Amino acid sequence: MVKNNNHFSDKAKKDLELVNAAISGDQIAYAKLMERHRDSIYYMMLKMVKNEQDAEDLTIEAFGKAFSRLKQYTPVYAFSTWLYKIATNNCIDFIRKKRIEVTSMEGKVNKDGEPLFVIDPKCTEKSPEEEIIHLQKVKHMRDLVEQLKPRYKVLVQKRYFEELSYEEIATELNLPLGTVKAQLFRARDFLAKMIENNRDRI
Repeated sequence: MVKNNNHFSDKAKKDLELVNAAISGDQIAYAKLMERHRDSIYYMMLKMVKNEQDAEDLTIEAFGKAFSRLKQYTPVYAFSTWLYKIATNNCIDFIRKKRIEVTSMEGKVNKDGEPLFVIDPKCTEKSPEEEIIHLQKVKHMRDLVEQLKPRYKVLVQKRYFEELSYEEIATELNLPLGTVKAQLFRARDFLAKMIENNRDRI
């Protein structure tokens, strides 16, 4: 059991009571800790990743990691400080994993910060020569996507060619939302490596 610390605020002391109760096996205490800090963690995650679904996932992950390590918590700092550190570190790891340096043939990303692998040729004014080069790049990009495993290929096509949302893809393919996100992440990683190996043609 974590001993109380007199230097804590009333809110921090209440958190500490709940931590001790949770460690003792009180499941309601876990729920109360999450209820007390969920919103602040969520908005901190949202500020960092700029995406509501990712922020929600990261919030759940932060509490999961904190609760699994609850016996390691010592009241040198308030529980909230310890929790926010876990959430922040987890979010930084997520951002590092998600960031792909070779994002696309023109270095652009979509509204969710993901690599925009296919760009509408009509979106900008181009000279005839530039148009031909651009279309060649688009064709080569599609050729690379065709080399992906079927389950990855269909996800990339629906996300980047058809511009469907995660939720729309999950519904259309009858897959869990988490599966769609995880497999798209892997597909982008594979595709980024293929782009790197074909940089002279992209």
